[in-house]
Amino acid sequence: MAVARKSGLGRGLDALLAVDKADLTAGTIPVDNIDPNPRQARTRFDEESLEGLAASIREVGILQPIVVGPADQNGRHVLVAGERRLRASKLVGLDQIPAVVRESDEAARLAESLIENVQREDLGPLEEAEAYRALMEDFDMRHEDVAQRVGKSRSAVTNSVRLLNLPGQIQGLIADGGISAGAGRALLGLEDAARAVMIAQRAASEEWSVRQVEEAVRDRRAGTTKKARSKRERPAQIIALEERMEESLGTTVRIDYGARGGGKMVIKFGSLDDLERIYLGLLGG
Repeated sequence: MAVARKSGLGRGLDALLAVDKADLTAGTIPVDNIDPNPRQARTRFDEESLEGLAASIREVGILQPIVVGPADQNGRHVLVAGERRLRASKLVGLDQIPAVVRESDEAARLAESLIENVQREDLGPLEEAEAYRALMEDFDMRHEDVAQRVGKSRSAVTNSVRLLNLPGQIQGLIADGGISAGAGRALLGLEDAARAVMIAQRAASEEWSVRQVEEAVRDRRAGTTKKARSKRERPAQIIALEERMEESLGTTVRIDYGARGGGKMVIKFGSLDDLERIYLGLLGG
């Protein structure tokens, strides 16, 4: 099974990875010809997160290639970087996967090439987000590390990567230019994925601004809250606090404020790695 890349995505593997023809080749290789990296430290992969990536691949294709070593005498490659993308591609049922073949295992050099090109290439918002995630997952960087290396704020990197948590249909609209990345980030405030897709599709067809999308999201959240709380309005301070925490932590935050002054707070995370990131963010680490 092949998943065609949407129009307007990417300038080729060499544009992202500074292909040096002397020691790097780019193209696609059979998924079944790739063996796991024996030095892969991570052994557990969040299934829900993998399903989300698989849905994205079905909609917009693979935005960052995996990296493999040269083929052995049997035509098999050893994976160097991209375990999560490879696993998700298998869930989708891909026969071939975009890959670069590194003649020597120089992960640090490859990371530097990716960083340099993220800084200077005019990437689409999803390509930029996937590049950041590749740096974190393939080269064991934190959000703070990536932000420092690419010259952006931690919140900018976090909010970029959050786009990859959107449903595949919304990612497709962003990739095709139907809605902006800002509109996509606004839609992250909805827990109802089906409703978020409906708003995104309407925003694309009617050419809404980001502010219009934000208003639709606020109206939806306010309506849900009103219904769930027997039409009792939530304090504006609580809503404002939610928005500030969402911006700081890069995820959905829900504060349920009781009439007697108590309540509870729910912080959403997409995977165990995401939970660790949020935990460190709360600690200020």
